Amino acid sequence: MSRSRSPRSEKPARAVAPWVRTRLRTAPWAAASLAALVLATAYLAAALPRAMDAYETEGLRHDIRTAAPRNSVLELTAEPPGLELDLPVREAGLAPAVLRKQRDEARALLPEPLRTDPEQTVHGLRTVKRVDGLDPWLPRPDGISPELVLSSPSGLKEHTALREGRLPAGTARAPEAVVTVKTAEALHLKPGSVVHVPGRVSAEPIALTVTGIVEPRSPESPYWAVEPLLRTPVLAPLVGDEIKYYWQGALLLSPTSAPAVLSTTGEPEVFFRYLPTVGHLTGRDADRLGAALDSAAGGPDLVRLRQVVGPTGALTTELDSIVDSYGSMRGAIEPVVAVAVFGIGAVAAVVLAMTGGLFVARRDSELALIRSRGASLTGIGLRLLGETSAVAVPAAALALGLAVVTVRGPDGGSGGTPLLPSVLAASAVALVAMLVLPLRAVVVHRRPRLHGGRDDLLTARPSRRRTVVELTLLVLAVGAVASLRLRGTGDSGDHLVSAAPVLVGLIAAMVLVRIYPLPLRWAARPARRLRGAVGPLALARAGRTSSAGTLPLLALVLALTTAAFGGSVLAGVADARDRAALLATGADARIDGTVEWTPLPAGLTEAVRGTAGVRDVAPLQIEYGVSLPSPHSTSAQPMSSALVGVEPDSYTRLARRTGFGPFPAALLASTGKGGKEVAADTERVLPAIASPSVAERLGGEPQEVVTAAGVFRVKVVAVRSNTPALSGADFLLVNGADLTHRANTALLVTGPEDGAALRAAVRAKSDDLLVSMRTEERAGYVDSPLQSGAERMYLGAIGAGAGFAVVAVLLSLMQSAPERTTLLARLRTMGLTRAQGRRLLGLEALPQAVLAAIGGTLVGWATVPLLAPGIDLFRLALATTPGFAPLDSAPLRADPWSLVVPAIAVVLITAVAAAGQAWWAGRRGSIKELRAGDAR
Repeated sequence: MSRSRSPRSEKPARAVAPWVRTRLRTAPWAAASLAALVLATAYLAAALPRAMDAYETEGLRHDIRTAAPRNSVLELTAEPPGLELDLPVREAGLAPAVLRKQRDEARALLPEPLRTDPEQTVHGLRTVKRVDGLDPWLPRPDGISPELVLSSPSGLKEHTALREGRLPAGTARAPEAVVTVKTAEALHLKPGSVVHVPGRVSAEPIALTVTGIVEPRSPESPYWAVEPLLRTPVLAPLVGDEIKYYWQGALLLSPTSAPAVLSTTGEPEVFFRYLPTVGHLTGRDADRLGAALDSAAGGPDLVRLRQVVGPTGALTTELDSIVDSYGSMRGAIEPVVAVAVFGIGAVAAVVLAMTGGLFVARRDSELALIRSRGASLTGIGLRLLGETSAVAVPAAALALGLAVVTVRGPDGGSGGTPLLPSVLAASAVALVAMLVLPLRAVVVHRRPRLHGGRDDLLTARPSRRRTVVELTLLVLAVGAVASLRLRGTGDSGDHLVSAAPVLVGLIAAMVLVRIYPLPLRWAARPARRLRGAVGPLALARAGRTSSAGTLPLLALVLALTTAAFGGSVLAGVADARDRAALLATGADARIDGTVEWTPLPAGLTEAVRGTAGVRDVAPLQIEYGVSLPSPHSTSAQPMSSALVGVEPDSYTRLARRTGFGPFPAALLASTGKGGKEVAADTERVLPAIASPSVAERLGGEPQEVVTAAGVFRVKVVAVRSNTPALSGADFLLVNGADLTHRANTALLVTGPEDGAALRAAVRAKSDDLLVSMRTEERAGYVDSPLQSGAERMYLGAIGAGAGFAVVAVLLSLMQSAPERTTLLARLRTMGLTRAQGRRLLGLEALPQAVLAAIGGTLVGWATVPLLAPGIDLFRLALATTPGFAPLDSAPLRADPWSLVVPAIAVVLITAVAAAGQAWWAGRRGSIKELRAGDAR
């Protein structure tokens, strides 16, 4: 008989509700808030590398695309078949089919990532040395024969429009050519003209028959722009005892006539010209592109190219200089951008940590109860990890997808943008969001406890571990600042240097946390004598605020420091561009001749004064290259300077407005001796203001100068390092009324912003004058997407920092909301009115915000001069290199608006949020907060 099992012996099934699903259902708003924060943070993190890659890619493409074709093309040249071969063999080696085959084979051998446009590929035979035109009917302005380039570029039919005659055909024995319209006009050529050039072997010249006249299609295209002489002749100077001029032009031979060039004295060479394409390039290809160019110009790839075109093959290009310039600018900008990235990353990490702290605080009693009933730390941590993972991982994945969809490359696609950096960035955000809550809960509840003790700054004492951590961060911050000041941001691989502003803000926040309660407790003592309980109570509670307030203070200080530093960078960039443009023009507008010493037409000054928007005009008479005497030695090295005749009143007003060498107008008071009637008085002394080197040369005594404006003596009465009239040059300012020959050559105009009206007024007087606008000059300094992209990164960092600061304020208030609501309910039972309750909560929340605002402002203000010696914004501000711009450097400077506005905004946001919290607490009933037995 089988034994039946007792019901008691059967193990009952465990009826346990799934932890994650239960928690998400009971607290949907908390889960949604965490998901929204992770979504926004992960999106920013994932979009950052894609945005940087996009503007770096566009920068590389822009630099190559906008470069002059003669600088960007790849030109492969080789000598034609050698003289040791028979002439028929040499001519056969230059057949169109042979050259075409060599062109295609060489193009296929170009190393990656070099790719070229087959439609813009040109090949042929040309003379390196120009040959003389021997015909007597050719124009000779000064008796010198014209010099001609003989070239047989491929694709002549596709790139020209026939105007007269026919396209060339011909052979090596009877060569034919065409010329452009401008060449025909300059050299008096027409269809049927026969041009003779010297022969290499025999004394009999080579006859070239002109069969037609063509008009270039797209004259600025690479086909014509690389060798402008092919389309436009030049009247070139021949400098000797006297300057003589002669014509230079080109004859465009047919491919079948090209072998005839071998018989001329023009040193023929075969050329293959390739125009690189940029659509496939990315910013990461810059190093590979430079290496490929080096290999093709003088490495293994050149050996392979020579196997196609011959042992004398050589590749020449300026594309490597363009790539090097791009790399230099990127290397200068990347470390500056890294500072902003570290700043906003630190703020985001602190805000995520605050979110975990808020959740732990809200669930403290729940976790304490579970822990007291035997739950292990591992079990609690794993369940909280699963809970946060269910929210953070989908949010981070969605953010990654949004970043991929919304942040695309320059061509509108995302195929060339690497996905791995974005995946790693979004994963890092998700990992932090997942681990903050379980780690913080494990640390807080590592020992079972029934109720938490007082958690305020009065009882909290910094542990030894915290002191060690703070000292370690202090050492790192000091090292980073010292390294940044000494080495600058040039080492893009040194992330400690880029994190210097963050470390400084971190140390400042820790110092503020340590001293935070003391000022409030000091203020609370005299506040006790005030009438009413709101003020003293608010100060007392603010001074005993929860020790968890460290993170909000840290987040606010870091956000304000990042905003101040980012605003200072943008302000420094704008200031450098404004100053460089002002140095280049001297005023809002500059009017002068296209060549030196061009007198302005009569009535121009009055016409400009009457133009709309013009507030002031300073006329100038500038003479360059004036020889300066040396009073100390007759054997001194020659020195010259520019003489500037000014109108003292208007010029001093301009100097004061610009800040370039201001001086009192009385220094250049007129001597009353000017004009042609005093030309014989060479002993008259004119007061002058000089640049430092000119003042050192002339000394303190009057010295005679000989100029086109007259012969007179000058005495230096003041020294200025710069002046609006000239940029970066030595100068000697005198009163223009004292010059013998007076003729204004330039006008410096203050006021106009639109150059159209000013140019119209100038054009009405003369077509030979140039109008330079300061605004246009300034716009020219923003020439690369690298610059604009980096500026957008800083603007984004400032905006994101402001957003995270707002979140930090809200999280801080939400964390203490239950305690404040309970306090308000209990105080209302003691007679506290609604208005007093709102004031209480507002005054309690403001001290921390005010401290963070003051601390963030002071830290931001101190960080800028502390780090300024190591940060040069020149390449970010100006699209050129030092030495090629009016400025030599662009230092970092503090921006008052970036310091004050975010700080005031933090205080206002905190006040509004506290008032809203008080209003909401006042509307709710107080039954729940006044329950008997509530441990709060």
